[in-house]
Amino acid sequence: MDAVIICRTDHSPPIAGVSLLDRQVVALHRGGCEKVTVVGSRWVPGTPRASAHGYEVSRVTEMAPLAEPTLVVAEDVMLEKTDVARLIKTGGRLVSAEGMQLDAGVVTGSLDELDYRLDELDKVRAEGVTMKIRDQEDAWWAAQDLWSRLGSSTDGLVDTWFNRPLGRYLSKLLAIYTNVSPNQVSIFAICIGVLAGMGFAVGGYWPALIGAILLQLSATIDCVDGDIARIAFKESELGKWLDIVGDQVVHIAVFVGIGVGLWRMGVDAPVKELAISATIGVCISFAVVIRGMSLPASEENAALHNLIDKMTNRDFSVVLVIMAAVNQLPLFLWAVGIGVHVFWVAALGVQLTGRKQ
Repeated sequence: MDAVIICRTDHSPPIAGVSLLDRQVVALHRGGCEKVTVVGSRWVPGTPRASAHGYEVSRVTEMAPLAEPTLVVAEDVMLEKTDVARLIKTGGRLVSAEGMQLDAGVVTGSLDELDYRLDELDKVRAEGVTMKIRDQEDAWWAAQDLWSRLGSSTDGLVDTWFNRPLGRYLSKLLAIYTNVSPNQVSIFAICIGVLAGMGFAVGGYWPALIGAILLQLSATIDCVDGDIARIAFKESELGKWLDIVGDQVVHIAVFVGIGVGLWRMGVDAPVKELAISATIGVCISFAVVIRGMSLPASEENAALHNLIDKMTNRDFSVVLVIMAAVNQLPLFLWAVGIGVHVFWVAALGVQLTGRKQ
């Protein structure tokens, strides 16, 4: 199905750093619209985020009556891809969560009679962030709603209640006021994580505690790249792999750093062997996770991804801060040196046997 955006003014307020028109074009394409046409006699702002993803936009000053069912959206309607897909499926008219009827629906015929044609349609209540944007205040509230819904399937308790809320302040600053890319943030988080590993490798109580705090900082910043990518439509395949591989680099740096630091301190435990075990386990786990990501969608594989999400969150960074504070890093190294192998064995077992977790 094609889509038409009707622009009667040249006003397209920014929402979290991306213009409303740009968001509409991206949402329409991602929701299932094959072609998007912007109709307006006035100057129409550009759509850089849509263009960055290869989403084409046609611009015309007038539109002939629609011969085929077309999703028509007014310039002041904020909508997301999930609701676009539902409109295409049902052929209805979009209604906000509060019950306000919006100028967005599937119609045919002349656009001059849009209100009349929309009134004839069944109502589709919005599930995403959907509202009428009349001024900057509305745009601000829409942005707050978008930010509040951001998250990741791998978020644990610490991410949900600490890392992501704390990192959200930085996410907003970077997304709205700078051109910093998610990949740049990812690289910075990786560097902080590697620096944490170097702190552990120094040996001693205070270097280890500083290393643990740096790792926690890295985990907080690691939430920022995903926030910016999702809210500003800056997702990329490179960013996805940079995030995945970067996590493994940080884990190896930290585990090796802890082992070296404890060895330098002369701790009475097989710290070198445990560090090597953890490093090997991280590499095997990474291979198992990649194998799982390549499997086709199924009920069994959904269980696998659920297991991976639960075991690959960043909650261990807080545990490490606590263990460093109470001077119990050998116990932490025992836990990861063994636990990482339990994880990959369990994940591989789900892949091979199809057992539900």
